[in-house]
Amino acid sequence: MEPRSIVYLITNYGIGQTGDQALRAKLTATFLRLQLESEDLPGAICFYTEGVRLACEGSPVLEELKQLEKKGVRLILCQTCLQQFGLVDQVQVGIIGGMGDIITAFQTADSVITL
Repeated sequence: MEPRSIVYLITNYGIGQTGDQALRAKLTATFLRLQLESEDLPGAICFYTEGVRLACEGSPVLEELKQLEKKGVRLILCQTCLQQFGLVDQVQVGIIGGMGDIITAFQTADSVITL
């Protein structure tokens, strides 16, 4: 049986919709570290709206994201979102793509999971 292709979608600065930002960042770091330990890595992690901030300077999860990218996980950042927040020059990991790249990742995945 072939492994499933999973894409994670991160649209906030950390996992979750509400609550303390420090807690959301901590949950995100834990989630990403556990993914690194797993043999079943996602095919991609897509970031848009506030989520793009996680791949930029000052992010509390840059090291985890860099390690995931080294293991072959595609990290796709929304170019429009980065431009909106003035973050294009602060990207530290991943590729800057358009919504078309994100849609392609969704369409080629078996599952898309929003964190």
